Amino acid sequence: MDLAKEEGIRVPKTAVIANIGDLKKWAIEAGFPAVLKADCTSGGEGVRIVETLEESERVVRKLQAPPLLLRAVKRALIDKDSSMLRPSFSRARSVVNAQEFVPGHEATSLIACWEGTVLASLHFEVLKKREASGPATVLRLIENEDMKSATEKMARRLKLSGLHGFDFMLETETGKAYLIEINPRATQVGHLALGPGRDLAAALYAVLTGRPIQDDAKVTENDTIALFPYEWMRNPKSAYLRSAYHDVPLEEPELVYACLRTRQKRKAWYSEQNAVQDLSRDGIRRQ
Repeated sequence: MDLAKEEGIRVPKTAVIANIGDLKKWAIEAGFPAVLKADCTSGGEGVRIVETLEESERVVRKLQAPPLLLRAVKRALIDKDSSMLRPSFSRARSVVNAQEFVPGHEATSLIACWEGTVLASLHFEVLKKREASGPATVLRLIENEDMKSATEKMARRLKLSGLHGFDFMLETETGKAYLIEINPRATQVGHLALGPGRDLAAALYAVLTGRPIQDDAKVTENDTIALFPYEWMRNPKSAYLRSAYHDVPLEEPELVYACLRTRQKRKAWYSEQNAVQDLSRDGIRRQ
């Protein structure tokens, strides 16, 4: 955030909260509401919006605490995600940041870049989320000069290569974009080929092989994307499953079934057979 501010990028006030003293200082200087974030988390799991000092003290202690061993083991065995095991065994405490609350709605960018140059990019506003602080389930492709400029400036400043995700808040009153987070990894939109300058895989392949960019066919002309399986998991009757491009990988049946099994673990009453039938109906079919 400090580097972004040096680059002239609009960012909310941010500070590391190492202890309750830091939190009290934040309360005096920035006030509430505020957003508390634990480093190295994803999908909104380590993010909380707090309204008071008393609430924020409880949340900071919770976010700093190492993952419970039982939860880490469950995540590894059931969800096949072992990322919590090491911090749980080592009892490592998370770094927590406080960030000024920006009233508005979320937006997200993913860029493919090489040695500081952006090769291709995708910019979306978030229309629906799995839960208040969870991952996006429906997105709309947009053109936003603030977001584009911020990603290009940070890629150049940090000499980034690969895939990097940027999260923003679009302020309600002004529409201005505030950069709130950068993640050095792919995000859930990275596979979408949406035309020249918006095909991240093709751009990276070209720079690594020295060949000209050969963009894949544009997957849809629809600018609204319902992400599979998460919008379907959020609401099986969502109108977006019909009006948006529903991102079902029908050409990869094993992947579809893996997603269905994930959903089945969450909602045991819903059978895979019925789910497959739902996906093949005209109303749910990709557009």
